[in-house]
Amino acid sequence: MPNPLLIVLSGPSGVGKDAVLSKMRANGEKYHFTVTATTRTKRPSERNGVDYIFHSVESFRSMIEQNELLEWAEVYGNFYGVPRDQVRDAMETGKDVIIKIDVQGAESIKKLAPEAVFIFLMPPNVRDLESRLTRRLSETTNTLKLRLLTAESEMEKASDFDHVIINHEGRLDDTIKELNKVAKVERLRVPPRKVSI
Repeated sequence: MPNPLLIVLSGPSGVGKDAVLSKMRANGEKYHFTVTATTRTKRPSERNGVDYIFHSVESFRSMIEQNELLEWAEVYGNFYGVPRDQVRDAMETGKDVIIKIDVQGAESIKKLAPEAVFIFLMPPNVRDLESRLTRRLSETTNTLKLRLLTAESEMEKASDFDHVIINHEGRLDDTIKELNKVAKVERLRVPPRKVSI
């Protein structure tokens, strides 16, 4: 593929970005899925290098200084960033790349690579999102409130994205079909999108 896509998948915390990408990996989808670097504490079910690349604050700051991150941000008191070499190396081999990122990060990438395809993953409604975050059992009451307030303001930015996909509970396959449909349409775009990182 001469011009691989850079797909930026964003949406509020708890909308199911990780679940969608995990299922896509399990399905053997032909994308390169970037692994985000973070200073956040590892959850029991997470695997280092697969779900996230876990770093100390000192190590993360070194990556910032060495310009090793495509973008980075501090979110809820932790650092998150996209390793630049993962994106560049995959695209050089002709592979479409999917970056999972928060809305703030998507805005940063849009400044660097406006030719990327920006997809916003949306819950059916805020109540659904609250239910998902509550079931995750990883949030304190105060953190949950903060995440919900942030989610509401983030969902107002959905119109800034190229595509919006509703991720209904228990219907990951439908969400993945929609994402693949978007990618197929974007690959046929004339002239093709050409992203330089």
